[in-house]
Amino acid sequence: MNESSKVKDSIEVYLTMASQAINTAQLESALYHITLARELALKDHNKTYRAKTNRVLAELYLELGDLKSAEEQIASAIKIQKEENDEVALAYSYTICGAINTKFKNFGTAKKHLEQAQSLIQKNNLKNLQGPLKLNLGLLALAIDEPETAIKHFNSGLPNINSLEQFYYKAKLYTNKARAQMILGLLDEAIETNELAIQIGKEMGYFEIQSESYQLNSEIYQAKGAFETSLSNLRFHQQFKDSLFNINKEIIAQDARAKLNLEESDIIIEELTNQTNQQQKSLKLGRLTTILSIALITILSLLTLSLYKNNNLRARANELLQNKNSELILAKENAERASEAKVQFLSTITHELRTPLYAVTGLTHLLLEESPTPNQKEHLNSLKFSGEYLLSLINNILDLNKLEANKVEIENTSFNLQKRINDVLIALGKSAKDRNNKLHYEFDKSIPGKLKGDPLKISQILINLIGNSIKFTQNGDIWIHVKMINHIDNKVFLNFEIKDNGVGISDKKQQSIFENFTQGSVQINRKFGGTGLGLSIVKNLLSLMDSEIRLESRLGHGSRFHFDLTFEVFKDSSTNYREEAKKIDYSVMVNKRVLVVEDNKINQLITRKILEKNKMICDVADNGDIAINKTKDGEFDLILMDIHMPGISGIEATKQIREFNIKIPIVALTAVTLDDNLDEFYNNGFNDIIPKPYKTEEFFTKLHKAFTTPKTTS
Repeated sequence: MNESSKVKDSIEVYLTMASQAINTAQLESALYHITLARELALKDHNKTYRAKTNRVLAELYLELGDLKSAEEQIASAIKIQKEENDEVALAYSYTICGAINTKFKNFGTAKKHLEQAQSLIQKNNLKNLQGPLKLNLGLLALAIDEPETAIKHFNSGLPNINSLEQFYYKAKLYTNKARAQMILGLLDEAIETNELAIQIGKEMGYFEIQSESYQLNSEIYQAKGAFETSLSNLRFHQQFKDSLFNINKEIIAQDARAKLNLEESDIIIEELTNQTNQQQKSLKLGRLTTILSIALITILSLLTLSLYKNNNLRARANELLQNKNSELILAKENAERASEAKVQFLSTITHELRTPLYAVTGLTHLLLEESPTPNQKEHLNSLKFSGEYLLSLINNILDLNKLEANKVEIENTSFNLQKRINDVLIALGKSAKDRNNKLHYEFDKSIPGKLKGDPLKISQILINLIGNSIKFTQNGDIWIHVKMINHIDNKVFLNFEIKDNGVGISDKKQQSIFENFTQGSVQINRKFGGTGLGLSIVKNLLSLMDSEIRLESRLGHGSRFHFDLTFEVFKDSSTNYREEAKKIDYSVMVNKRVLVVEDNKINQLITRKILEKNKMICDVADNGDIAINKTKDGEFDLILMDIHMPGISGIEATKQIREFNIKIPIVALTAVTLDDNLDEFYNNGFNDIIPKPYKTEEFFTKLHKAFTTPKTTS
């Protein structure tokens, strides 16, 4: 192989590597290989490869967003290729030229060049260009607001792209097809299509496509009203922006313009110098001096121009960084607004979720009071426990942002740990039986009967972990071990272990299994269901309790979760609502007239039955206006006031009642999250608050307090 052939082979290799680097957003690598190819092409005086280099360089500038430079390079390539009548090379260049003009919004010129490319592709049977051409025709249709035409182009190009495994073009096609579907209002189809682009982007390392796809996902979910998912995708998109990837692109573009222009100038100077050396024998000394002077002046001029360009580049880089900083500030403000929308959404849905829970717990209480059989009582107690757990679960899911910010408070009440775990196992017993699993429970008998801690969160942790083992085990065994590690003064140190012989978790997935909305794989999600929140909540709750979850697992051999917790031994020095309820003189409540202000018919029925069963006289008002009129016309010993109702709210109704009656006790019976809002209730005239779904012990204790507390006359 002669020297010229080696040079041509080297140029081909460098340009191929540059194209691959452009597709994977390794732009510095692309610039490096283009520079090597350009240097060889210039030195070899090979116009064909100089044109090829210009075309690949135009692709780089297009990716960098420097459309002007891209246009200059592709024009140079087309000029050479026309002179040499190179139809195959022209097909490539016209395709790139069409893409550049689409970006420039020169739609007529873009259409003309793409049609020229299409003609040459068909004439020369260039199968590897058929898919990219259809992609660019689709992008043009999308740019001129013809999404249906765009989708037709994308669909017609996809088979060819698939057959040639052109993954970069396939990912770009899916992203832009999803955008067209979003414009047409096909939001679910757009999400499905865009997920294909994200998957290819992840597998092939196409960072630019991932960034664009996550931003598009955010827009689609926002259009669907799924603000939390929209925010999550916006965060993924922001990660790419925060990496200064786009800023680096601009700086690479400036470096390319400076570096490649200087290299071409260096080659020109070298050619002039060679010509000067060849003429030295026939030139006189004076003429030689003149030529050298001109060469020197040329070099000095080029150096001056280079310095001027470098100064301009630095100034533009500073200006660009300032602009990007402004964009980041704007993005931060948008993220904050999205977060506010999420908080507002959660606040609204809290009431809607808790209200039906009130019916569940209320009806369970009524059924327990009607002398059920032992089997029925066990089932009802399990239902009651599950209702309490479901309320806690709803609170934690709705306040997941509080968990992440460590704003959820841990309660510190007395409870029986062994009974709490028994309740969990009863609640999960049917699920285990349905999957033909055996539960093996071992509780260290040296653990004290009464401990201080947060029983609901302990239940939530155990239900998530044991439920997880049940879901991923079939015809197997699940072991629950609780043992005491140490007992120092009034503190006990316990170890909890949940082990199964189910499907297990791969080493790779163990790294991410505790993240939000994460499961072992897409196949596991489809087969077993679930949100992927359980283990994330477990991790966060244990972190709040100064502990951590540990996992040991092998694929196909089961999993073992274990953690340590510290509790105080409970010394009963105070009473709780259950104890208070035992001391209540229920005769005080007989024939007391109670007005229940509630718009939900089921809640009305449950509250009325509970009151009348304890010999109170109950009247009902469907909204705040009716409650005000009934209070004016009738005599009541107590008002139970719901907060969210049609018309005026419970707070506004209470304020109006207080204008003419300051004596009657008014208790808020509400499903809203109390947190820091207690003062608002008391300041607006309420005497007490009972959160829904309420526990009957707390309900009657607070009613008894309201009936027996002396009424103010001021």
